Amino acid sequence: MTLGHLNHALASWSPAQLGITGDVLEVVRAPHPVLANDGAEIDPLDPVMVTLAADLVATMRVSPGCVGLAAPQVGVAARMFALDVTGHPKTRTCHGVFVLCNAVVVEATRKEKAREGCMSVPDLTGDVKRATRLTVTGVLPGTKDEVTLTTDAFEARAVQHEIDHCTGQLFLDRVAGAHAIYPRKVYL
Repeated sequence: MTLGHLNHALASWSPAQLGITGDVLEVVRAPHPVLANDGAEIDPLDPVMVTLAADLVATMRVSPGCVGLAAPQVGVAARMFALDVTGHPKTRTCHGVFVLCNAVVVEATRKEKAREGCMSVPDLTGDVKRATRLTVTGVLPGTKDEVTLTTDAFEARAVQHEIDHCTGQLFLDRVAGAHAIYPRKVYL
């Protein structure tokens, strides 16, 4: 691992700990207004939020190429997202599948530009400058335990992308201009 060690509470967490199997939800697309709203902080012990966590994981897993999904993308203005960059070729550090509630960036360094896409903006990609090393804090759903996640490379980019969703921003809000937006390539 490039960062020395993984967060054990996060690495040992699994969706099975939620105690329910999530439902696959419809992913909303821009310009849906929920995507532009600042999500509310949530109670990670609230049964509705625990169910939402399971739904995010279920929806992410059936969506080809999806490595992350935030609550606003399924129509809920809440600060929660699911992530799993396992097996992605640009991944260095990987914490497996996890869901974070009320995540906050506490340290971000070494910005780098790279291409991003989004299920809520399915026809476009864009060049976005983001930190390549990142530390965030958040709470695992169904617990009150705050965890600290330190990561890098692709996982760091994905975490920042999902936190942006939780605060009402799309990757399009972070591109340098129209010259940095591209039609999504479709491979047959």
